[in-house]
Amino acid sequence: MIKVLVADDHPVVRQGLLQILGATDDIVVAGEATSGHEVLERAQCTECDVVILDLSMPGIDGLDVLKQLKRERPRLPVLILTMHAEDQFAIRALKAGASGYLTKESAPAQLVGAIRRVFGGGRYISAQLAERLADHLDPEKERFGHEKLSDREYHVLRLIAAGRTTREISADLSLSVKTISTYRSRIFEKMQMKTPAELAAYVVRNRLTD
Repeated sequence: MIKVLVADDHPVVRQGLLQILGATDDIVVAGEATSGHEVLERAQCTECDVVILDLSMPGIDGLDVLKQLKRERPRLPVLILTMHAEDQFAIRALKAGASGYLTKESAPAQLVGAIRRVFGGGRYISAQLAERLADHLDPEKERFGHEKLSDREYHVLRLIAAGRTTREISADLSLSVKTISTYRSRIFEKMQMKTPAELAAYVVRNRLTD
């Protein structure tokens, strides 16, 4: 029996996942979590074989949750199930240790197979994502500006593009205003842009919004 920890802050989504998994005879939900902190706590005290993790939950950033999970339980497969399109977070999540990446749109048809695959030690990604990964690993391939950013810089980029001020981002991420200002400077330098409006237009054009 495959024991799964489901991490998502939306009750309707969790209920839908429970219905999908309840129709199988080899997968059981061992626990649920509704925030980043809960995921880390439950992963330590719940006997589970796979974690289904949404990247957008209250508390700790989803990628940070993933990285900490992999530090604490490196052999525990983590399957990302999120509303974010593959263009936004998939490569970053896989580089951080995720065993697979699924959008919620494709979950009804692919979730059970994905869980079985990562439980067996494999990876689960779409054909389109596999092609993008191959391109990403090609040293001759020209990179998009946002692909040059660190995970934290990428998070701050999206917040800037959403119209958040430096002080608001500081409060959101529990980091000092000085630290956020440093991230902003690095982002503008790496992206070769000068204004938040340019960043916002880039984010929209490259479908990096939610």
